[in-house]
Formats: sequence, C-alpha cells, structure tokens
Amino acid sequence: MEEHYHNMTSTGVTSRGTVGRGSPVPGARRGGVVEVRRRGGGGKAAELRARLQTSLDKAKDTCRKLEGHAVESAKAADRVIRRHPYESMGIAFGVGVLLGVLINRR
Repeated sequence: MEEHYHNMTSTGVTSRGTVGRGSPVPGARRGGVVEVRRRGGGGKAAELRARLQTSLDKAKDTCRKLEGHAVESAKAADRVIRRHPYESMGIAFGVGVLLGVLINRR
C-alpha cells in the first residue's frame, strides 16, 4: 500500500533558524552561533562543545564494546549449533510451532 503526499517540499534548516518556507524552528534565535559569539558566549560554546565531544567519545566506546560482545555471542551460538545440529533444529521447530499457535489464537 502506497501513500502519496502532494504539495510536499523539502524542509532543510536554513542559516536563519527557519525550516523550509520560513517557519521558525522552536528555540531558534536570530543570528545563531554568530550572535552568541558577539554577545560573549564563546566560552560557554567551547565548554558545550567539549562536553559534547566527551559524550560522543563515550558513546563510540560503548558502541565498540557492544559490537564486540555481539560478535562473541554470535560465534558462541554458531559453535553450539554446529556441535548439536539436530537438537538445534528441534528447538527451532518447537519455537516456531509455539509462535504459530500463539499468533493464530483467537
């Protein structure tokens, strides 16, 4: 089923803090970053940038750890399935039957 949306235009954020045809972005201020620097908020911007970089580094580190854990888990599952192929097929069949029964219940 397709849905068609007519009269849709691309809405990109412009440098003036507006979206698309000039509707203001909630919380946007005139001048944006340039205005903050003029008012002397450069130090606060640098502090926020440093905090953002720290948070980004932590998120990347966590992502790497989770990725490594997922790979280890997949390898362990592969080893178990290769050691016990018929038992694995039986368990998969049983889970499939159980899910089919639960889904088709009325």
